[in-house]
Amino acid sequence: MTDLTKLAPCEVWTEFEAITRVPRPSKKEEKIRDYLVGWAKEHGLEYRCDATGNVVIRKPATTGYEGRPTVILQSHMDMVCEKNSDVAFDFEHDAIRTRIDDGWVRAEGTTLGADDGIGMAAALAMLASATVAHPALEALFTVDEETGLTGAFGLGEGMLTGKYLINLDSEDEGELFIGCAGGVDTVAKFSPMVTPAPDGFEYFRIDVKGLAGGHSGDDIEKGRANSNKLVARLLYELLPYGPVLNRFDGGNLRNAIPREATATVLVRSKEFEAFRKEVRAFEKLMRAEFAGVEEGISIKAEACERPAEMISREVQDKLIRAVAACPDGLQRMSPAMPGLVQTSTNLARVVSDGRSVQLQCLLRSSVNSEKEALGDAIAAVFELAGAKVELTGSYDGWNPDMDSPILKAMTASCGALYASRPAVMAIHAGLECGVIGGTYPKLDMISFGPTICYPHSPDERVEIASVGKFYEFLLHTLKHIPVR
Repeated sequence: MTDLTKLAPCEVWTEFEAITRVPRPSKKEEKIRDYLVGWAKEHGLEYRCDATGNVVIRKPATTGYEGRPTVILQSHMDMVCEKNSDVAFDFEHDAIRTRIDDGWVRAEGTTLGADDGIGMAAALAMLASATVAHPALEALFTVDEETGLTGAFGLGEGMLTGKYLINLDSEDEGELFIGCAGGVDTVAKFSPMVTPAPDGFEYFRIDVKGLAGGHSGDDIEKGRANSNKLVARLLYELLPYGPVLNRFDGGNLRNAIPREATATVLVRSKEFEAFRKEVRAFEKLMRAEFAGVEEGISIKAEACERPAEMISREVQDKLIRAVAACPDGLQRMSPAMPGLVQTSTNLARVVSDGRSVQLQCLLRSSVNSEKEALGDAIAAVFELAGAKVELTGSYDGWNPDMDSPILKAMTASCGALYASRPAVMAIHAGLECGVIGGTYPKLDMISFGPTICYPHSPDERVEIASVGKFYEFLLHTLKHIPVR
């Protein structure tokens, strides 16, 4: 069976099937934007587009709901475009080939685009309905959520007038999300003087390997080791032996806890044995310190070829001390939501190019002032060491509010419909709600959705029954939207 319009709720699946026929890769949303504008005109609804490419479609309140606050239904237009290697498919021109399979809807060898096509479909179904009671609605469709939150960052002022925002982009039915972290990158650059490598030294490459790593948001509270910090800590302890630094490199992705790092050092021949002994002792110490967390720690110093140059002693000492002193890892747990990380930082990358050393930290916090203060503190550490520092790419967090009126309303709706309480969640990563809330700080926001498995992969699928509950939950919430 492939006819999605025969599934319930028909109004949502009909809209979703139409969406699957429209190509919508990230950063190439022209066709889906034209579709939405045409849809609004066909239904006689007011619409507006901003310079970034976002679209808002507005619908007046139904009779009896004119005095209720306007509700924003928010989803994103773009989809992740992934396919199996043996599948011939052009995401810029072809319609998604959908299948119904044992209670799920999936695609044939490609991503389905239920993330966030189902959210779009639910919003359009609400706008098209002639029978559902609701307050005034603003359906916001953003561009490029998947690769940069571009639409949320570029959302024009005056696009929204609503008081409540319901984000339709979560992936586990029965969960309500009320918070996420904001972020900022701190980039520090040392431009050291380099001189020819001296005689009378032994040359070693120190390698830290075998760490668990992980996502710098989801895994930061697990206490895993940071390879860049371990190298700096070792080098700091070895300063009495007079090592001369040639290179320091570690980490790969800005949002990943670094698993490996390396440094090339020059050690005076007379300190050779003491140096090797200190490295072995440090490895043993780290294995004991991270027992139960990092079982594969490997810290080795192996002889290497003589490098051509070395970093000036004054600069390398400051660099080592700055990296050793830089805050890293969990900084504070949320007092509002037990178990949620509120603020963290990850010294993600150290990159040497022979003429400079650049470091990058990704800071996250659901409290903007705390994020800014931590960024200033890290910048101060590196500035004191003589580095040039920039804070870039800042986006706002979304601090959980357990007294949120929309949370209370949706909790009540869940109880009325299913005689249960929803799981109330927040995540230590970035969501569109956090960015949009920075532009519209008075919004009361929440996020929920149906069950979507394996998003961003050709195995993506959405559970049919959960879509029905998702839409039913949305209808009940809008019918009982609180007066604010």
